Amino acid sequence: MFSLHPLCTLILGISLLSGCSLPPLEGRMNSRALPQAQAELTTLGRAIAQQTSAEPDKNKSGIVPLADPHDAFAARILLARMAEKTLDVQYYIWHGDITGTLLFEALREAADRGVKVRLLLDDNGTTGLDIELAALDTHPNIEVRLFNPFIVRSPKALGYVTAFSRANRRMHNKSFTADNQATIVGGRNVGDEYFGATDGVLFADLDVFAIGPIVQSVSSDFDKYWASDSAYPADRILPAVKPSRMIEITAAAASLEQSPAAQQYISAIRESSFMTGLLQNTLTFEWAPVRMVSDDPAKGLGDVETSGLLITQLNDILGKPVHTLDLVSPYFVPTAAGVDTFTQIANSGVRLRVLTNALEATDVVAVHAGYAKRRKDLLKAGVVLYEMRSTAYNGQRNESAGLFGSSGSSLHAKTFGVDHTRTFVGSFNFDPRSAHLNTELGFIIENPKTAEKIDEAFTTSIPEHAYEVRLTDDDQLYWLEIRDGVQVRHDREPGATFFQRIAVSILSILPIEWLL
Repeated sequence: MFSLHPLCTLILGISLLSGCSLPPLEGRMNSRALPQAQAELTTLGRAIAQQTSAEPDKNKSGIVPLADPHDAFAARILLARMAEKTLDVQYYIWHGDITGTLLFEALREAADRGVKVRLLLDDNGTTGLDIELAALDTHPNIEVRLFNPFIVRSPKALGYVTAFSRANRRMHNKSFTADNQATIVGGRNVGDEYFGATDGVLFADLDVFAIGPIVQSVSSDFDKYWASDSAYPADRILPAVKPSRMIEITAAAASLEQSPAAQQYISAIRESSFMTGLLQNTLTFEWAPVRMVSDDPAKGLGDVETSGLLITQLNDILGKPVHTLDLVSPYFVPTAAGVDTFTQIANSGVRLRVLTNALEATDVVAVHAGYAKRRKDLLKAGVVLYEMRSTAYNGQRNESAGLFGSSGSSLHAKTFGVDHTRTFVGSFNFDPRSAHLNTELGFIIENPKTAEKIDEAFTTSIPEHAYEVRLTDDDQLYWLEIRDGVQVRHDREPGATFFQRIAVSILSILPIEWLL
């Protein structure tokens, strides 16, 4: 009997798949954010007007940092519940776990009240959710779009083979905006590990809740992405489902919500300080000039001018640090060019400190390899390096860990402070992928109080919860750890296995830095 060699079968399959193409976008309906005049008449708009009326400078926006994962989730749930007209939601990853299901339900309930929901997700982060997303899209008040979607739904990895140049460019933006009056922007995706609803490792992250003129900037940016050539209506990509499927999914969600784990988490959210503060109108906002920076969505197709890149906007707005630069990036791949830049900054007299993940804490070993090969050069330049430790997470955030830590965490926050006056918070990592491949979004906040919190973290909590990397006189790395008040020295990557260290060594010499 005739049979094909497995390799021939694979090649034939790829050849057939390469003939698949994305559906046309003709006839796609366009929509825009809620006009400001209508937004101000909503309950949320009237409540925020009471806050903004007390601030004489109408160009300033009010911000509340969301370091606590329970506060971060409560903020999103509250905005979904308070919305009366629109919800514009944009994420890179959305998991179908407890928090992902609860947020899906919050969007559906809002839509049932008449709220128009626009949900824009990067298709790389929607694994296992095709049925749920297709069902949500059948709701008359919900529209789902997928950014740079994969034609082959399973396994999606085939999409990287058949359309690598497009499929390798992802939408890393994260925003959650209600009635064009309040927004949440930062580093968190949607999933239990980002919101403290897991017994495993928690991603220590940072978002900003914002009101004021900056919200309109976020809404305008969302409109650009929604109308971009990379945003495909879900019903043109996902398998069709009957509207009745939404009833089944709602029933399954209700069952999940009654589980002990979900009930325990919901109880914790009710006690969130943010939830109490917003409901009782006692939240303390920091008022400051805030500017949004974001990539042109055309970056998703590799068709963007340099002026449309977030990294260009950062350089133009921030200028050169004069005194201090404190950088927090979970995926830190400075590259040779970055090392040269950091060296120049340090040589100019600027104190430069970096916090990233230790090998034991990272979830992407290849990215750590891209950083590890540059450590010695950075240390020789005078850069102070800290690497976040990882311990078992017990479900309770350790407040002593400060702005970027928990009792068991992998760092995921992306932020930096400049000269104790300016702060960036958003989705941008200091790596080639964020700079050149993925689209990103963030805020630049000109407020000394916010910037000083980062400086304070580097001065107090970070040295207590991270390894400081140093270099011996004979060019060997070592790590210092403060354990129970005692300094402990490690002469090799602490907490890492032999195989992890070997993997880093091998990956460090491969020509993959541009992909990291």
